[in-house]
Parts: sequence; C-alpha cells; structure tokens
Amino acid sequence: MAVALRLRREGNRNRAYYKIVATDSRARRDGNFIEQIGTYDPHQEGKNFTIDLEKVDKWVGNGAQPSDRVKNIIKHARKEQGAEA
Repeated sequence: MAVALRLRREGNRNRAYYKIVATDSRARRDGNFIEQIGTYDPHQEGKNFTIDLEKVDKWVGNGAQPSDRVKNIIKHARKEQGAEA
C-alpha cells in the first residue's frame, strides 16, 4: 500500500478548510484516511496551518509521499520551528 500525505477537503462551499492526512494513495480525496496530522485554512491570515512534525517524520520515514502543497506546509513549519529554537 502506497501512503500519501495530502489535503482532505472539509467545510462548506466557498468556505473550505483542509485536514492534512496520511492516506492510501488510491483512496478518494475525501475518502477514508489512516491518520490526521494537521490542518490548513487558506482563508486565515498569517499562520494558517497546524502540523505535527513528529508524525510527518514517522510517515515520510516509512515511505509516504507528500503532495506539493503539503511539502510546502512542511517546509514552512520547519522554518518556523528553527526560528523558535
């Protein structure tokens, strides 16, 4: 089973937000998922995401492939984490 880290759409029409999930790559976009690892709200100003980097590292270490948007969110989260330290 190939695992993907990708966005799962939630919310109403014209007011969508997304959950960042680990899922089987063959599953539908909004179908079943294995584990939720964060959220993303494109309508929010400033920091518009939350993500658990420990879970990301676990999944990527096991071979999961993040989507382009999720890669970008991970990169920004690591940059923020580095600035705090």
